[in-house]
Amino acid sequence: MIERIVPLHIGSVDISYTNSALLMTIAVALITLLLVAGTRRRAMVPSRLQSIAEMSYEFIAAMVDENIGHEGIEFFPLVFSIFMFVLFGNMLGLIPYSFTFTSHIIVTFALAVFVFLVATLVAFARHGIHFFSFFFPPGAPVFMAPILVPIEIVSYLSRPVSLSIRLFANMMAGHTMMAVFAGFTITLGLFGFFPIAINVALFALEVIVTALQAYVFTILTCLYLRDAVHLH
Repeated sequence: MIERIVPLHIGSVDISYTNSALLMTIAVALITLLLVAGTRRRAMVPSRLQSIAEMSYEFIAAMVDENIGHEGIEFFPLVFSIFMFVLFGNMLGLIPYSFTFTSHIIVTFALAVFVFLVATLVAFARHGIHFFSFFFPPGAPVFMAPILVPIEIVSYLSRPVSLSIRLFANMMAGHTMMAVFAGFTITLGLFGFFPIAINVALFALEVIVTALQAYVFTILTCLYLRDAVHLH
């Protein structure tokens, strides 16, 4: 549950600093610490922190190059920031008594809308009014336009919805299952070993899911930017 830590109001608008905002701040601080500490020495034989920082950089750089192309290098800072923010948000949520801000639809929807708006603005900036040709598949019969164009428009506008729900639902579902089996551990008493074993397995699965969902969110961001750059 979202709880207020520092109550703040501007008129009737509640802008309180919450536990969700606190975990976002911690995520940004940890990412900054990792990258600053990992790249400070730039040793020929990298330390563990440097290796993690370099691997993260190379992983996202390769993703951007493969999915957007060489023109996509200008979007690398955006894509890298989104990946690290979502990944750390997911991982922090696995710590007991922590808070998973990526399990709240308002957070994931805000991220998804931001990606959607950036991609749309890039498309307009690069192609102008020709961007609208994106909604009519090349080679399709002209008489099919009244059917295809509305379908393509609805599909395009649904991108932030599907992108946000995918991340939110996976984080919420995994944490809910862990909470349910944790409750069984207490109620079953001496027989609580079995729910504990299941929870350990679920925790290991959640570690994989947190990384996978950060990857999926990022790869879809790259695909949306590729459509904006190349209109296909």
